[in-house]
Amino acid sequence: MADASPPRRRTRRAPPVTLETAPQSASPADFADPFVRTEIKRAAVWIGMIVLVGLAIYQAQALLVIFGGVVFAAMIDGGARLLGRILHIGRGWRVTIVLLLALAFIVWLFMFAGSQIAEQAAQLPAVIEVQTGRVLTWLAGHGFKVDVSSVQGLLEKAIGGIGQLTSALGGVLGGLTTAFLIAVLGIYFAVEPDLYRRGLSWLLPAGERSRFADIAQTMGKTLRRLLFGRLIGMAVEGVATWVMLAVYGVPMSALLGLLTGLLAFLPNIGAPISGLLMVMVGFSGGTEMGIYCIIVYVVVQTVDGNVIVPMIAKKTADLAPALVLGAQLIMGALFGILGLALADPLVAMIKILLEERSQRNADAAT
Repeated sequence: MADASPPRRRTRRAPPVTLETAPQSASPADFADPFVRTEIKRAAVWIGMIVLVGLAIYQAQALLVIFGGVVFAAMIDGGARLLGRILHIGRGWRVTIVLLLALAFIVWLFMFAGSQIAEQAAQLPAVIEVQTGRVLTWLAGHGFKVDVSSVQGLLEKAIGGIGQLTSALGGVLGGLTTAFLIAVLGIYFAVEPDLYRRGLSWLLPAGERSRFADIAQTMGKTLRRLLFGRLIGMAVEGVATWVMLAVYGVPMSALLGLLTGLLAFLPNIGAPISGLLMVMVGFSGGTEMGIYCIIVYVVVQTVDGNVIVPMIAKKTADLAPALVLGAQLIMGALFGILGLALADPLVAMIKILLEERSQRNADAAT
């Protein structure tokens, strides 16, 4: 009887696993692994960012001077654009006219008003010190406990700062090298803005260059409008203060008008400082003059705050006052008067950049 069971299949044995035949996987040290390469790129980006931040901190003063040149160039460019609405000539000629007008104003300031302002600037610290002493005496006579030594220390620092500012107005320019560098950079940027804009765009990937051009155009437009409004406010506050004080016969009216105009460039903190100086000088001539100076300050700031600022601010970056003030405190503590003056434009530029980034993320999500 034949066996009906199926025939057995012969199975081939797998060859023994050796180091040569074992499946090889990339080790963590193998840069050929895509995952390892991705992580290395990420680490390189973070290391590069840390190095750039360190360099920015180390060269913060130089970067701030460059940004000051950009701000000055925006002023020149804004003036050239305004002239373009009246004079249909080349951009180079319009930039030249703006620079000549600015130079003429500076020459007039030092030739015709320089001696008077310098004389008044030399008297201002003494007037402030005397008036502060009177205020302390009045407070002590009415039962207020005042640490005279602390107040005197603060007063000396304030007078020192005022002395530097008024000395600059009188002709002894502090930080002349910085101002000169900002002016030169601003002129270069204003003459050929497209050259430097293209140079920056070439540092970016090709896909980001068109977006960078749009951001740069938005930043330039916002900066021009912001500075235009600031210059209008400076002119109105300075001239109005000078005229109103001179009509009443307040001493140092020219200096106080010029200080008011210059300090108007510093939002939030410039007006209180100029108002305090104005009131202290006014009370040095009597109670009625002091009250008149208070009225002048209120009228000028009311007109500027309710007419000029709303008219200009609606066309510029909407900046929260607390944000600007915080930036001014930080920049002023780190970089002095230059950081204080450039804090507002810097915050406006950062705000535009963050808004663009947020819009880009929103577009990518949809």
